[in-house]
Amino acid sequence: MLSTLFYIPTHIGPSAVPLFGWGLLLAVWAVVAAATVGWTFWKNGRNGFEIVVRSLVLPLLLVGAMIGVLMPMLAAANGQGIPVRGYGFMLLVAAMSGTWLTVVRGRTMGFDADTLVSLAMEVFLWGIVGARLFYVIQKHDSFFGFDKSLVESFRDIMNIAGGGLVVFGSLPTAAAATWWFAKRRGLSVLRLADCIAPGLLVGLAIGRVGCFLNGCCYGGECDLPWAVCFPPDSPPFVDQSQRGLLEIASRQSLPIHPTQLYSAIDAGILAMLAIAFTPLRRRDGEIFALVLSLHPLSRIVLEEIRTDEQPVFGTPFSISQLFSIVLLACAMGLWCWIFRQPTIAARVLPSGDLNFRGSARSGSDGP
Repeated sequence: MLSTLFYIPTHIGPSAVPLFGWGLLLAVWAVVAAATVGWTFWKNGRNGFEIVVRSLVLPLLLVGAMIGVLMPMLAAANGQGIPVRGYGFMLLVAAMSGTWLTVVRGRTMGFDADTLVSLAMEVFLWGIVGARLFYVIQKHDSFFGFDKSLVESFRDIMNIAGGGLVVFGSLPTAAAATWWFAKRRGLSVLRLADCIAPGLLVGLAIGRVGCFLNGCCYGGECDLPWAVCFPPDSPPFVDQSQRGLLEIASRQSLPIHPTQLYSAIDAGILAMLAIAFTPLRRRDGEIFALVLSLHPLSRIVLEEIRTDEQPVFGTPFSISQLFSIVLLACAMGLWCWIFRQPTIAARVLPSGDLNFRGSARSGSDGP
């Protein structure tokens, strides 16, 4: 477990120049934002304004808000500076790795890099919103109470780097963002979903390593050779202490399943399977449907050895298992829809090449 990698100081240099708020980073952000907007106008001419409004305004404003508002709040809550959490760092690595894989796949599926990078930013941001919202609702007692002010609650909710995201919570918002992006750009939703599915799994695999560093999403007690122990103040240690499983002088938790790493391996295997299945698919959407079918099944199994989520609604299932069942039903409906669509082989150019670019348009293959 390594919840905090290091701390970023709030001031630098002998003159104690502030980094956050109305400081150096905000000035750097302003220069980079202006250069990005200017370069976009220069490269795209008359279409520059539309591209800026459609793809750049929201991400740039969010980054500026983080530097000017969120980071000073985090710095005020931590006297040592802004902590760089292992969870948040791995989340960033996950986003970059998933985007890179998606761009590589897009070269052979009719999508240009600029389009996919713009999509990645929107999906990442809205996915984080959904994942955090799901977690806050699930753990609302930890964020709201008579002993907390609205400012404290807001600060805790915004402290995403400290952990607290539910993967399934990101699916509705990320899916909606992808659908809306595809409709705005006139792209095939199913082909776009096929393109990004392995990248999402790679991001999930790396993100689960962040869960391991943070100590969340832990498993039950076991005596396997690869079982792990967590230090005091970690979620597994606190949970076992509250259940009376630890002695007062204990310096670590009882050995438990490293379910975070199980989940990382599972997502990695599914990503490789999705990539291997790509040349075998007959219709757009089959890769995404395959992922939507297999991932909930593995999640249901993994939930059986996790102890951080309890059964809900009077059932023997956790909320993630119930959501997995819903996803399986959605996967069945998606398969039924896909099998009614024309095959990729039916869209072949006279040269014999697959009409990737043409079929990337929404009007050529349904949604």
